[in-house]
Amino acid sequence: MSIGDNIKYLRRLHNLSQDEFGKIAGVSDKAVSTWETGVKTPRMGAIQKIADYFGIAKSDIIEDKIISEKSNLGYIHPQENIYQIPVFESVSAGFGAYANNEILDYLPVVLNSRYEAENTLAIKVKGDSMYPKIEDGDIIIVRKQNSVDSGDIAVLLLNGEEGLVKKVLYGDDWIVLHSVNPEYKDRKFEKQEVLRLQIIGKVIGSYKSF
Repeated sequence: MSIGDNIKYLRRLHNLSQDEFGKIAGVSDKAVSTWETGVKTPRMGAIQKIADYFGIAKSDIIEDKIISEKSNLGYIHPQENIYQIPVFESVSAGFGAYANNEILDYLPVVLNSRYEAENTLAIKVKGDSMYPKIEDGDIIIVRKQNSVDSGDIAVLLLNGEEGLVKKVLYGDDWIVLHSVNPEYKDRKFEKQEVLRLQIIGKVIGSYKSF
């Protein structure tokens, strides 16, 4: 892991934008971006500000310690509760509806157990149907499960291949897929039509993608 990887991990762990992290380090968001991509490395003065703000040693940023078992970040959460979950480019890729299952990145997430981590993944959202709750480019955290309660936001497959992220509403013999964005109409599936839908996960959180 490089300095840039450690900075990216630390920023995401605290759910900070590059602009917010830059203010902590006394630099611009563009500077943070160049650190995370490895184009440039931060000066020691910026590293000291970051270390002082988060109460960690400079070596935790410079060396390969941020995601190791010996990390000093245990004061935030017990280290064993932080898991790296895969980020996929789409619902279909993440749940294997298509052959493309390339992992884009890994995201540090606090979870209760390794079992929970093995059944949790992240997906980069495309589209604005759930705006403003979930925006285009946001990363959603999804727990794999085949049912959700009415009113939950779920990840579904339509006809076994089209990936959707919608609020699910139930009736006696119907399911409505509701989009938060009022520009999108609800989609109602009645009687046998509900069999076209397969719930494959529940959205348990989201991150802004910067």
